Amino acid sequence: MNGVAGEKILVVDDEQKMCDFLEIILSEDGYDVSSVTSGEEALKRMREEDFDVVITDLMMPGIDGMQLLERVRELNSDAIVIMITGYSTVETAVEAMKKGAYDYIPKPFKIEEVKVVIRKAIDQRRIIRENRRLKDELKAARGKFSGIVGNSRKMQEIYQLIEKVAKADSTVLIRGESGTGKELVARALHHYSPRSEKPFVSINCAALPENLLESELFGHARGAFTGAVTAKRGLFEEADSGTVFLDEIGDISLALQAKLLRFLQNREFIRVGETTTRRVDVRVIVATNRDLEAAIEKGTFRRDLFYRLNVISITLPPLRERKDDIPLLAKHFAGKVWERMGKGPTRFSQEAMEALVAYDWPGNVRELENVVERAMILGEGSVIRVEDLPEEVRRAWAAQATGARAPGDASYRAPGGDNLPGEAGGGTALSEGVSFKEAVEAYQRRLILEALEESGWVQARAAERLGMGRTTLNEIIKRLGIPTEPPAR
Repeated sequence: MNGVAGEKILVVDDEQKMCDFLEIILSEDGYDVSSVTSGEEALKRMREEDFDVVITDLMMPGIDGMQLLERVRELNSDAIVIMITGYSTVETAVEAMKKGAYDYIPKPFKIEEVKVVIRKAIDQRRIIRENRRLKDELKAARGKFSGIVGNSRKMQEIYQLIEKVAKADSTVLIRGESGTGKELVARALHHYSPRSEKPFVSINCAALPENLLESELFGHARGAFTGAVTAKRGLFEEADSGTVFLDEIGDISLALQAKLLRFLQNREFIRVGETTTRRVDVRVIVATNRDLEAAIEKGTFRRDLFYRLNVISITLPPLRERKDDIPLLAKHFAGKVWERMGKGPTRFSQEAMEALVAYDWPGNVRELENVVERAMILGEGSVIRVEDLPEEVRRAWAAQATGARAPGDASYRAPGGDNLPGEAGGGTALSEGVSFKEAVEAYQRRLILEALEESGWVQARAAERLGMGRTTLNEIIKRLGIPTEPPAR
């Protein structure tokens, strides 16, 4: 059976024999098939029910296939329409496709040809619906902070803090590990501030040597140093009336710290190679992944500058401390890749999502984005499988599946309250005398047996539930010696 229960097809043909024929062969594949013998009846049924696919003859009395196509598109823009006709011409085929037909099949046709077209049509409809649902879900998750994704308690606290701080004009220190989204928060603070219509200028302080960084921030006079053939405005001048974001502030030298401190005190500065004092009106937001208090004790960061920067502090949690947000983030990044490429998987298998949640993400959100993009490019079919993920992610999932805990993750439970493999309620313990490989295989065996039982021991259905190809499932069944029929009762 190739069809999936619940997928509904409406056959429209003025010949009852053709209706009966298509209804029989498509029902055998598991589709829910209805048929009518006129365009009028088809429209009536479509007002009463939601069909995934409409297969219609072109030449019919009354409302013909082309007119029906137009009316169907008005009633249900998601419905896939396939035209079948014995009067095939290039002109009618082109016209049908222009009006929104998915495909155009001339009579006589091969049964398998129709089945292939229907399967592809249903896959396309599923992709359309999944992407719409994903966009709605992500829109709700992001709220008004576009680009920042997360519904966890810690992220809700961040959102509340952004709302309070954005309207103020105070300096903000954003703290957090690399890859946690510090610049996104800085941009949100600017976007919802009274300065939102003015420039937002950002610079990574760790990316430039001291002399170039000073020139970038404050500008320089012509001839101030080798290569300074013209005078240049600095970023503070470029951002006048707006916001300047200084990332990795903990990496600047003590000499430049002193100049930055003077600027923060009165918003006055001197270009490199000049003596004229200039003044601008900017809001300063800084970020760092360093422990500034420890740097103060070591003498590498000025205490007075720290107090000037730390007027308001926002600390972003690492991804391992907000694992409830991983599914949302993964879907968000997959959606971005799909929109850019126009193709690729549209969902994650349960095992792949569990693997993403089990991993500790030392590179945080940025690392997750890279992993999802890789899986979208390398993955085949409509589902991202655990096999599409990097080895370190799969290893963390396997360790958790065998009862081992990832560091700092002893009490984590999957979103919705479902246990991850290896936690209370399921999993295979890795005990003395049992190898790692044996424990993982035991867990695989249990998952596959559960899927087979839930699918009525139909391997094609079980493979879909597991998010893998039927051939792959069959190979694993053979390798692990898993029975393919239910045990005798």
